Order: sequence, then C-alpha cells, then structure tokens
Amino acid sequence: MSNEWNALNKAVEMLDAEEREKVKIYLYSLKKMAEDNVEGQKSFMTDLYNLRALFFKAGELMRTHPERKHALIQMDIDNFKSFNEFCGRDGGDLLLQSIADAMRELEREDRVLCHFRADVFEIFTSFESEDELVDITKYLTSKIAQVKLPCKAFPSFGIYIAEDPGVPISLMKDYADMAMRTIKGKFYSNYAFFDAQMRTSMLKEKQIENQAVEALEKGQFQVYIQPKVNMETGAIIGGEALIRWKHPEFGMISPMDFIPVIEKDGFIINVDVYVWNEVFKMLGRRQAAGKKVVPISVNISRLHAHQDDMVKCIRGMGIEHGVSPDLVGLEVTESGFSNNTTVLFERMQQLRDFGFSVHMDDFGKGHSTLTMLKNEPVDVIKLDRDFLRQIENAKNQVVVRNTVGMLNALDVHVIAEGVETQEQADFLIQCGCYDAQGFYYYRPMPMEEFEALLDEEQDKSGHVVKSI
Repeated sequence: MSNEWNALNKAVEMLDAEEREKVKIYLYSLKKMAEDNVEGQKSFMTDLYNLRALFFKAGELMRTHPERKHALIQMDIDNFKSFNEFCGRDGGDLLLQSIADAMRELEREDRVLCHFRADVFEIFTSFESEDELVDITKYLTSKIAQVKLPCKAFPSFGIYIAEDPGVPISLMKDYADMAMRTIKGKFYSNYAFFDAQMRTSMLKEKQIENQAVEALEKGQFQVYIQPKVNMETGAIIGGEALIRWKHPEFGMISPMDFIPVIEKDGFIINVDVYVWNEVFKMLGRRQAAGKKVVPISVNISRLHAHQDDMVKCIRGMGIEHGVSPDLVGLEVTESGFSNNTTVLFERMQQLRDFGFSVHMDDFGKGHSTLTMLKNEPVDVIKLDRDFLRQIENAKNQVVVRNTVGMLNALDVHVIAEGVETQEQADFLIQCGCYDAQGFYYYRPMPMEEFEALLDEEQDKSGHVVKSI
C-alpha cells in the first residue's frame, strides 16, 4: 500500500499548484475512508486487527517513519489442535482471548496488533535494539503460562527485521513465519530471527517448487533402485524404488532438499505416481521377456491417505502392465501409520486384499510402534538404520536381538536398513534377520543398472527367479 501512495504523491508533485491542492484533498479523503474502513477490520473473538488491517496500518507506519527500525513478530501455539481437543473449545477460546489481552498491554502508537487466524498472532513494531523484540516474546510467554487451564500452552515466535522501509508487509510476514517454523517444538528456545541462511533456504525451496512440475514433464526425475539382498547368499531378493532429480544446470539435487518441498505443496503425489508407473512398466516388460524379476517396493506418501483413487490407481497399473500384485510392496513410514491411521489402514487393507504387501519403513523411529503392530496391516518391517549404530554396544545388541525375535514370532518379515559393515551383517544373521538393504551391498542405482544386475544373476542361474 505504501508503494502505491508514494507513486501517487510523486505524480501529484508534477501538477501545478491549484490542481495539486485539489488532488491532495481528494487523496486525503480516500485515505481517511481507507483508515475508517480498516477500523472495522478486526477479529470477532479478540478485537485485534485482522491481516488486511495489519497490511494497511503497518504499511502506513513504514511509509511515514522510514527513519525508524521496524520488525514483525509472528506467534502461534504449538499443537493448538491438540490443545483444543484436550481443553475443549472454551479452553482454546479463553487462551486466545488471554493472549489478545496480554498483547493489548504492549500497545503503542508505533505498533499494530493482529490476530490472523486460529492461534496465529502478529505484532508489527518499531524498535531500538533486538533485545526489545526478545523481551516481547518473553513477556507474552510468561503471560500465557499464567492462564489457568488444565493443560499448558507453548508459544513459538518468529521475528523478521525489515531491511528497508519499502519491504512489503506480506513478505515480512512470510519471513517471520519461516523463522518461527525453525523452532516449533524445540525445548531450548521459543523464538528465532530470520537470517541469511533462512533466506537462502527459502529461495532454494521456491526454486524447487517452481521447477518441479517442468522437471517431471521433461524427464529430469529418474527412478533409482536400491537392491535388497539375502545376507547369507548375497543374492538380490528385491529392491526399493527411489526418486532422484538430475537437473540440467545443477546436477543431482539431493532428495533431502526437494522431497520436503514437494511434500509440502502436494506435488509428491504426482512424483509418486510417476515412480509407481515406471516400476510396474519395468516389471511387466521383464516378465513378458522371460527375464528375472524380484519384488520392488514403492513409497506411499502420507498425503495419499487423502487420495480416494489411490487403490484404483495402483491396482490399475498392475492390470495394465500385467504385473502380479505380490511383486510390488507398498512402503509407508511408521509416522505415516501414526497419522491418519484409520483412513490409511483402510487403503492398505484394500490393497492387501488384492495381493499387494505392506511394508512399514523406519520401524523404531516413532513412538507407538508396538501398539501399531497389533492393529495395522503390515507384512514386512524395515528396521531403521539407527538400530545398527554402535552395534558393538551390549545394550544395543539386546534391543536388536529381542526386536528381531519378537517380529519373527509375529510372523512379520524383517529387513534391516542401513547395513554398512560385515560386523553388522553377521550380528543380524545371528539374531535371525537375513535380509538387508545398505551401502555394504549396493547403493541406489539407475533402473537400467539394477536390471543389468538381475540379468547377470539370471545368466548364472540359467532360469527365471521370483523371490518372495
């Protein structure tokens, strides 16, 4: 808003004196109308300004006081949904109103207090030192702690300091939000300032977000396979399909960089479907040619729990390419089972009924593993690589030995992830775990290289093998 006013004022200065005075009176009238309208832009629950009013009033403060330093503080409550469920809607409303009352105690002419939505609040303010901004977060944290409710509320704050008076308020909010998300759920601090590292991260994320669609269309995404082996014989008994991004300018982009981004914007669904289809296509082609095939597992994102056509899509690919369902495993992370449990359970059970196997990935990373084992439709458990760290430690050995023993007793197939040494392999075999996936055997490789390994094994054995 401030940029538009600046442009108008510059244009006015070019008019003659009489016309300039008329236009200035007109612009003043428009501005007063806008200000009067803003006063009605408030949250019904807290009577603080809403986001539209924040943008207008903060923009005006930036425009009229460019010599001052300005900052935006964003705050929300960690796991507010759970807070509402535990304390009830009335408890949640009391908390929000208490936060608004505490913010009003900080009110000044050079500040704008905003209740954006649900548990998200904003404070735009001028300041002299960063300590002033930190003091605001400490004050609000102490006030929130004093609210008499049966459960505690834990706020997180993100702070962005404007680098120049022309920066849009909406961008300040985005930066403050990014800073806030870096410390949500952290016990050692509940505030963070936006910094250069976050800016670089944000720009990188935006670049990935903007290029992912074109990358899929132009074949930059490639399917890699990491073989699974029998540790006693060294034979390949399966594989896991993974996605890699080979960028024409930047080379290989790490999955750790692009997967969180495409998960956040939902594009992971498109990428997953691409991987599924490539796997079915490869298996169908090899079967038709009488070549060796082994089961390949594909990853199922937790977002697929909301896709009504997921079961139809996967089954349809199997039918189209003539691939038996027992050749495709569906990998869901343990956290995926703990979120959207009912819906995902139903989807996985339907696919199991059609003959697909369900794999729980990263077993042991979550917090409700044993409970889930009793209820979820799981055929294969993949032990998280953390189980194998410090395997020489006696306590770690007890945990691994008993975990494998329990899973075998439950008649669940066990595969160890992250095997990197012969020592680890030997110990796992002693425990009764015979199958593994890890750099000690093979790294992820392009699909054609994986097929070449299968062809080599087939040449040695002289016949087609389908592992179970």
